[in-house]
Amino acid sequence: MIKLELMNSTEFQEYLNSAIKSYANSNVQSGNWNEHESTSKAIEQYAQLLPDGEKTANNKLLTIRSDGQEVGMIWLALKPNNKGFIYDIKIREDYQGRGLGKQAMQEIEKMARELGIKSMGLHVFAHNKIARGLYEKLGYQETSIVMAKEL
Repeated sequence: MIKLELMNSTEFQEYLNSAIKSYANSNVQSGNWNEHESTSKAIEQYAQLLPDGEKTANNKLLTIRSDGQEVGMIWLALKPNNKGFIYDIKIREDYQGRGLGKQAMQEIEKMARELGIKSMGLHVFAHNKIARGLYEKLGYQETSIVMAKEL
């Protein structure tokens, strides 16, 4: 059974350190940023989105627990007009493939409804086929597509 709990400051720092690296690498892999600038750009974007860390207003940074064990995290932002946005979800590698991501998404949607959220958005990099498949199974639909071609 999945349980979502607000992150403490230690969990947030661990998340932030890994998230910056992961986000920088994903943007390099997607061709958005070059490797030289990627880390500084990722740090800058996280600082803008979370100026007060895990205590930033209108953001829920949550630890995902299964049977009391930390198995991942999920970040829900509350947006104007009763909208929500999932900025990040991660299931630890040693817990992947067990349906925990799907359960966490269902729990965050339940929480969002309780907060009055009427629609939920998220971003997924095109190269992340596993996540895209999960979101499609949960009813998420593409709302815009950015395409590129190497010349």
